[in-house]
Amino acid sequence: MHIFPSTFTFLTSLQQNNNREWFQEHKSDYDLAHQNVKDFVAEFIHALSKIDRYISEDIPVSKCLFRIYRDTRFSKDKTPYKNWFGAGISVAGRKLNGPEYYLHIQPGNSFIAGGYWRPEKEHLAAIRQEIDYNGTQFRQIINAPKFTKFCILNNEDKLKKVPAGYDADHPDIEFLKLKSFTASSTLSDADLSEDDGRSITRLLNFAEAMYDFKLFLHQALDKE
Repeated sequence: MHIFPSTFTFLTSLQQNNNREWFQEHKSDYDLAHQNVKDFVAEFIHALSKIDRYISEDIPVSKCLFRIYRDTRFSKDKTPYKNWFGAGISVAGRKLNGPEYYLHIQPGNSFIAGGYWRPEKEHLAAIRQEIDYNGTQFRQIINAPKFTKFCILNNEDKLKKVPAGYDADHPDIEFLKLKSFTASSTLSDADLSEDDGRSITRLLNFAEAMYDFKLFLHQALDKE
C-alpha cells in the first residue's frame, strides 16, 4: 500500500484552485484521493498495532482522519479547503489528549510525528516532573542511535523563561522549557509513493525509533 501519485496531483491542483466550484467539479478525484489515504492509514494502524501496545488494529480510520474542510469562521484565510490530508492515530483517534502519532500528507511537505503536542496543564506538569526525576533516562532515549537516525526532537515550541518550580541551572532545563514533546521526520513524495510495502515500512522505522520516547510520556502520565 502506498500514496498514489494521483493523490498528490489532486492536492496540488486543489492548492491552485481552492474554491467550491472547482472542488465540486473534481469531487470524484477527491473521493479517490480520500479513499487512498484512508486505506493507507488503515494499513499503518494495523502495522502499528504490532509494535505499540497503546494502538489497537480496531481503531476506526474515520476517527483518525481530519476533515478536508477548513473552519473559516475566525480566520482571515477564507479558502474553504485544506490542501493536505492528516491523521491523528491513537486509541481515541485524532482527539486524544495524550501521546499519539500524526501523519501529514502534503505535496513537498509531508511528515510523520509522534508524542504529545501542547499537553494540558496537569499533563505538562507530570511530564516535566518525569524529566526532573529521570533526566538521565530521557537523555539516553533521545540520544540513542536509532532515535537520532530516524527522528528529530522538536525544540521550537518552548518557554523563554524557566518554568515555575525549577532552577535555571537545572541540567535538563532546556527540555523542561518545552511546551510540546514531539519528534518528527520529514517525508518526500517518493517516500510515501513506494509500493511493495516500503512506504509503510518507512513509517514503522520512525515509530519503532521513537517508541521509547512515547513510552516515557505514557510513563509520566500513568504516575499522575
